[in-house]
Amino acid sequence: MFTWTASICARNWGGEYENVAILVAIAVNEDGYREVLGAAEGMKEDKASWLSFFQWLKGRGLEGVKLVVGDKSLGMLEAVYEVFPDAKYQRCTVHFYRNIFSVVPRSKGKLVAKMLKAIHAQESKAAALAKAKDMVAALKDLKLKEAAKKVEDSVEETLTYMAFPFEHWTRLRTNNAIERLNRETRRRTRVVGAFPDGNSALMLVCARLRHVAGTQWGNKKYMNMKHLEATVDDDSLAG
Repeated sequence: MFTWTASICARNWGGEYENVAILVAIAVNEDGYREVLGAAEGMKEDKASWLSFFQWLKGRGLEGVKLVVGDKSLGMLEAVYEVFPDAKYQRCTVHFYRNIFSVVPRSKGKLVAKMLKAIHAQESKAAALAKAKDMVAALKDLKLKEAAKKVEDSVEETLTYMAFPFEHWTRLRTNNAIERLNRETRRRTRVVGAFPDGNSALMLVCARLRHVAGTQWGNKKYMNMKHLEATVDDDSLAG
């Protein structure tokens, strides 16, 4: 499994400053520990940038990717399926919730949040989809048609984690695993403000990644992979 992010930095380009993306990917390895897979300047968060990044990771030996966790980025999704066609995609539920709240009046926020949490509190994908169907109907009754459409169109991609061991669900349904890194890189890059070139920004980000990876973040076991091994064994026997 791996999760990705894109940090935005300002750099000098022909005498003008523009924002560029630093693409970062982390993984939970076969022993259950988090590790940084790599970082690269992406210019834009488009398919070409992600494709180059993923091909670079694969060329360095990345294999066995079971799940990709991240926000909804069409460029990333198109690229990852080209490079890792067997991987499944899990949309971060936190970002999904924020996307729904963006079209919901504040007065209805708590009610909508309760309905969303009920979906992801279910013990099976079938039950979660049934709960989502009820939510769509309820949102339409509340005249929240745009929110209803967002749930109807996208909720299933937030439920991919349910195909994995129950013990891993809370770890897999968000990209919280990378948030510590995000905070560190943003804190450092904001202090600098603007970089003379993309390479200097990348060097600073990589330095912070190495620092955090050497702390408890990378030294403490994040997931018990025996649960996943048991699931793989069961699938093999079923096949």
